Amino acid sequence: MAEMVNVTILGSGTIVPSLRRSTCSFLLEAAGMKLLFDIGPGTMRRLLEAGVTIGEIDLLLLSHLHPDHSGELVSFLFATKYPETYRRRRPFTLAGARGLRKFFDGLTAVYGDWIILPEDLFSLRELDNRKPDALAAGLMAVRSRPVVHTESSIGYRVEVPGGITVAYSGDTDLCDGLVKLARDADLFVCECSVPDGMKVTGHLTPSEAGEAAARAGAKRLILTHFYPECEGVDIETQCRKTWQGPLTLAEDLMVIKLPDG
Repeated sequence: MAEMVNVTILGSGTIVPSLRRSTCSFLLEAAGMKLLFDIGPGTMRRLLEAGVTIGEIDLLLLSHLHPDHSGELVSFLFATKYPETYRRRRPFTLAGARGLRKFFDGLTAVYGDWIILPEDLFSLRELDNRKPDALAAGLMAVRSRPVVHTESSIGYRVEVPGGITVAYSGDTDLCDGLVKLARDADLFVCECSVPDGMKVTGHLTPSEAGEAAARAGAKRLILTHFYPECEGVDIETQCRKTWQGPLTLAEDLMVIKLPDG
């Protein structure tokens, strides 16, 4: 029997301030674990709105180090220590591509003990940014692959006991690594930054995201990471040029349940 998986879209937007869309992030809950993917500004508030506190996060995975995907990390670490009433009691891991340790050391050089947590509560794991890598999340396997955006950009694939698989593109251009990441995924959470005709190197348009999902044989596609240029544009029709399967346009606090939802 497949393990139930809940995916909550915490943010479907970008760093551009928006009352509708927070920065791109989502929460995956399965097999007794809570995995948070990316943590740009506004993510912690969205977590609370979703009924989850930061102290419940077991694994925080960064797709890359741009501010819209990592900008609230300092606040997350600082809030984890204070106040005493809500202080974290269970360990968690921060993971990302090679370069994360240097990034974290730079933050601690600025903020010092304010963001340094006890070793029994915090660990940091670097994943390879040049080839596939993996780490365990309880009973789940989290696999990563390099994607085409920055040197430290990786996408993720979570394999849940019972067979459910969720893939996340992070920020990327169309590439073979993205297709392999989403191969036969039950849910493919894929960035879609700008409409067709406004292509930006290192990001996907709706038809490109659809092409990646189709080539991968994904079972369901959800588009996210919408810049303001996407508002008022028929993103679904553009995606349908290349993708005919189940399609969802992300909204903040949307919940997807697998295998039933």
